[in-house]
Amino acid sequence: MAVAVASFLAFSASQVGTPGPANMALLANGARFGLRASLPFVAGVALGKQLIIWPIGFGVMELAGRAPLLFTILKWACVAYICWLAWRVANMSLNAQGAGAKVPGFLAGLAVHPLNPKAWAMITAGFTSFVNPGTPTLQATATIAICLLATQMVFHPIWAFSGQTIARSFAGRASEKYLMWTLAALTVASVLFVLFKGGEA
Repeated sequence: MAVAVASFLAFSASQVGTPGPANMALLANGARFGLRASLPFVAGVALGKQLIIWPIGFGVMELAGRAPLLFTILKWACVAYICWLAWRVANMSLNAQGAGAKVPGFLAGLAVHPLNPKAWAMITAGFTSFVNPGTPTLQATATIAICLLATQMVFHPIWAFSGQTIARSFAGRASEKYLMWTLAALTVASVLFVLFKGGEA
């Protein structure tokens, strides 16, 4: 086949299902607001990856080679955004009834993957490792996009539901603060791990 679909699905599941900035955001929102209220955010996160799959598929990596400074700036903008998300997580309360509580919506979720270095590295690896040379660009990009969306539809709600389950055990207790700071630390650690690993998926 032009694209090794079965192998890529296994790779996709290993990446989408494991901790990273996006999954930490899903976990935190599920803990804060519950799965049902977080579903627009979940949908935004899932569809947000499409915003980078198609540009990568149609040659954005070639542009990266021509303008490395631009992508260095983008990389550190991503880091700053993820750290800001982590700070919000660290200062969240699991009590959704608190004053001023507002559920992040679809647009907030849509921005997560375009600013997620793990997503960029993972998608780039997908094109370079699982697409046979000479495959038509549209075919390759559409296949990668469909496979990733399918795995996201499975794993992203699971992460949000896991957060909801965690909240039942920690909400309103002294350990709540430590939980949220731990989630924030994991969010930052996940993005730094990708960066210092040299861009590997």
